[in-house]
Amino acid sequence: MPQKNKSSQAGLASRAKGGKRSQRKGADGERELAAILREYGYPTKRGGSMSFGDVPDLVGLPGIHIEVKRAEQVRLSEWMAQALRDSKRFRDGIPAVFHRRSHEAWHVTMSLSDFMTLYSAKIHNFPRKEVSANGIDAKPTEGNSSAAVQSIP
Repeated sequence: MPQKNKSSQAGLASRAKGGKRSQRKGADGERELAAILREYGYPTKRGGSMSFGDVPDLVGLPGIHIEVKRAEQVRLSEWMAQALRDSKRFRDGIPAVFHRRSHEAWHVTMSLSDFMTLYSAKIHNFPRKEVSANGIDAKPTEGNSSAAVQSIP
């Protein structure tokens, strides 16, 4: 067998090993975040072991679609696109990416309009103003958000 094939096979084995490590890291991140959210009083649990997108990463945070990412390379645009697609598919709330790198704190990323929906509902109890995609005021409306927002305790 030519030398090229042996190195090619070694490369495939290495990538497979890295893929399993990545899956394990992701599952560990889901378990870790679920435990933290349970400490806040939410009955959060993993959607499914190695579900590959068939169920949400985590369930139990009312009104929020949770996309969990435990990775060193931060790809927020890609992750938010996935969260948006999955939130529409599962119809489980506002898309949010919960993410962290090794030895760092958890962060949450969501669109500004979704953040303002949550902020207005909880902090000020103001009606939400609709804005265009570029952030310029469109027209004031009350309760006109496409996302179902539930009360945050």
